[in-house]
Amino acid sequence: VQLQASGGGLVQAGGSLRLSCAASGRALSKSNLAWFRQAPGKEREFVALISWAGGFTVYAASVKGRFTVSRDNTYNTMYLQMNSLKPEDTAVYYCAAQSAGSHYDTGVNAFNYWGQGTLVTVSS
Repeated sequence: VQLQASGGGLVQAGGSLRLSCAASGRALSKSNLAWFRQAPGKEREFVALISWAGGFTVYAASVKGRFTVSRDNTYNTMYLQMNSLKPEDTAVYYCAAQSAGSHYDTGVNAFNYWGQGTLVTVSS
């Protein structure tokens, strides 16, 4: 399985970005998917998760109400709509997938497949 994250860039505070994560090599329609981020000098942290059927989502408190995670299993793609961006949202954003059939988990170690990351920079 290969995950390819894209959509990062430079945006001013208060702006919006939409990240995409495309999967190839194997369909992930039965896998929970998530976004994580890692700021310079900090540990990788959970951002948002969406269940394999898309009916259940979980968000980190720091992004709840501003970010929205979604997926389209037809195209094997996950999205992260980020609104009202803040400078503290600056980080490399990674998409990740759990093995099919896994119970949802927001821990880094629960995810077996990772994308390469896309950089989001929010200027003040």
